[in-house]
Amino acid sequence: MLSRYLPILEWGRTYNRSILTSDLVAAVIVTIMLIPQSLAYALLAGLPPVVGLYASILPLVLYAIFGTSRTLAVGPVAVISLMTASAAGAVAAQGTAEYLEAAITLAMLSGIMLAILGFLRAGFLANLLSHPVISGFITASGILIATSQLKHILGITAGGDNWPEMLGSIAASIGETNPWTLAIGIPATLFLFWVRKGGKPALVAMGLGPRVADMTAKAGPVAAVVLTILAVRALDLGERGVKIVGAIPQGLPPFAVPSTDLSLIEQLWVPALLISIIGFVESVSVAQTLAAKRRQRISPDQELVGLGAANIASAFSGGYPVTGGFARSAVNFDAGAETPAAGAFTAVGIALATLFLTPLLFSLPIATLAATIIVAVLSLVDLKTPGQLWRYSKADFAAHVATIAITLLAGVELGVITGVAVGLLLYLYRASRPHAAIVGRVPGTEHFRNVERHEVFTVPHVLSIRIDESLTYLNARWLEEYVLERVAERPELRHVILMCSAVNEIDASGLESLEAINHRLGDGGIGMHLSEVKGPVMDRLKRTHFLEELNGKIFLSQERAFGELSRDNGEPAVPHDHYHARGMI
Repeated sequence: MLSRYLPILEWGRTYNRSILTSDLVAAVIVTIMLIPQSLAYALLAGLPPVVGLYASILPLVLYAIFGTSRTLAVGPVAVISLMTASAAGAVAAQGTAEYLEAAITLAMLSGIMLAILGFLRAGFLANLLSHPVISGFITASGILIATSQLKHILGITAGGDNWPEMLGSIAASIGETNPWTLAIGIPATLFLFWVRKGGKPALVAMGLGPRVADMTAKAGPVAAVVLTILAVRALDLGERGVKIVGAIPQGLPPFAVPSTDLSLIEQLWVPALLISIIGFVESVSVAQTLAAKRRQRISPDQELVGLGAANIASAFSGGYPVTGGFARSAVNFDAGAETPAAGAFTAVGIALATLFLTPLLFSLPIATLAATIIVAVLSLVDLKTPGQLWRYSKADFAAHVATIAITLLAGVELGVITGVAVGLLLYLYRASRPHAAIVGRVPGTEHFRNVERHEVFTVPHVLSIRIDESLTYLNARWLEEYVLERVAERPELRHVILMCSAVNEIDASGLESLEAINHRLGDGGIGMHLSEVKGPVMDRLKRTHFLEELNGKIFLSQERAFGELSRDNGEPAVPHDHYHARGMI
C-alpha cells in the first residue's frame, strides 16, 4: 500500500551495485548537459541564471521519491520557462525581487495543484488537451522563444509580449547590433545546430564507438560554453559590449518562502493551473514513451503527485516551476539510467556545480545561452502537422491553427485557453451530430453495411438504421429528427430497426427521444424495433417503462430482425441500387 504512494520503496528493494553504476554514469552525463541548459532556461524565464541551477536540485530528489518513471529527468524546460516569464511579467518587472517572488509562488501553486489532482486521481484531466492543441501550442511557443532570444544573439535591447511586438522591436533596434556579440552568437548557434545532427557521425568517423560518440555529441553545449568563455577572456569582449552572465552566487539553494499575499495568488492561480496542465501533459508523454521502450509502466495519477512534490521543493529552494523534459530524459535513458536514483545523483552533481563551478561561468556570454535555447526550441517547431491534419481532420486542423495563431498574437496563456475551448467546442459539435447510416445485408453473409458504400439487400417496407454513437443529451434530438426524416421519405414503410451495436450508453435525454420516436412511429402504424442492444444498456432500459411501451421487438441480432421483418408481407428482398467501390464501413 505504501509503495503505491512512495514508488521508491518498490524499486529500492531491488537496487544493487550494477544498477548503481548505471545510474551514476547516466547522472554524470545528464549533469554535464543540465548545467548550461538550466542557466539558459532561467534566462528565458527572466530570472537570474543561478535560479535554473536551484530548480535542478531538490526537485530531482523529490521526484525520485514520489515519481513512477524510471528515466524521467525533471527540471526547467523551455515552454514552462516561457509561461513563467509571461505570468511573472504580468505582476512585476524582470530583475526585481517581486518578480522572483512571483516565480517562486508560481512553483508553489503549481505544486499544490498537481499534488491535489494526484490525490484525487484526476490524471484524466490531461485529456482536455488534445494532441493538435498541444502540438500547436508547442510549435507556437518554440517560435516565440526563438524570436525572444534573437536580441541576445544581436546584442540589442528589444522586448514584446507577442510575436508581432517582438519582431517590431527587433526591427526597430537592428541598427544597434553589437558586432562582437554577433561574432559570438552566430558561430555558437551554428556549432550547436551542427553538433546536434552531425556531431555523432563525425565522432564515429574519428574512431569513437557509436554510444560514446552519441553521448559526447550531446555534451556539445558544454563545449560551446567553454570555447565562448575562453574567447571572451582572451579578447576582453566584456569591455566591447558583449553581455556576460557575471557573478553567480556560490552555495546551495537558499530556503525560500513563497508569497502568501492573496492578491498576488489571485493573479497567479490561473497561469499556475495552465503551467501545471501543460507541464503534466509534456512530462507524462515523455515518461510513457520511454517506459514503453523498456516495457515498463507509469501511473499518471502518481506522476501528478511526483511533479507536485518536485514543484513544491523547487519553491522552497528558490526555484521556479519544473517538469519532465524530453531532451534530458532522452539523454538519461540513452545513458543507461535504470531508476529515479539517477535523478537524485544528478541533483548532487548540480549542487556540487553551484558550490565550486559558478566562478568559472563569470565570463559566459549571454549570447551562448541564447544560442542553446534557440537550437533546443526550434526542434519543437513542427511544420508538417498542419498539412497532415488538413488532410485527415478539418476540425482538428482548426483547433491546431487557432492555438498557433492565438499563442503567437496574444500570448501563451490565451493560446492554451483558446486551444482547449476550440477543441471542446468542436468535440461537442461532432458529438451533437453523430454518424448514423441506413444499412442493408451484404449478399451471402449476415453482415449489414452502409447502403451508400456497399452492394446490399434491402426491402421497401423495412428501414434499418445503424447508430454509431451513444445516445446522450448532445445528440438525442438530432437522432429523433434523422429517423423521422428518413421515415417521411418512405410511404411504404412498415418497420424501423435501430441497430444499436455501437451504442454504449443511453442517458435520460436519449431515452426520452427513443420514447418520442416510438410514439410517433406507432401513431403512423410503423413498428419500432431494436437490435444488438448491449447488456449494460439493456439492464438500464429494463428499469424503465420503455420496453413495455415499445410497439416493436428487441432482437438479439440484426440478421434475425431483418430476416423476420422482411418476410412480414411476403415480399422478397431486392438488391439496393446504391453501390460504391470503396467498400469501407
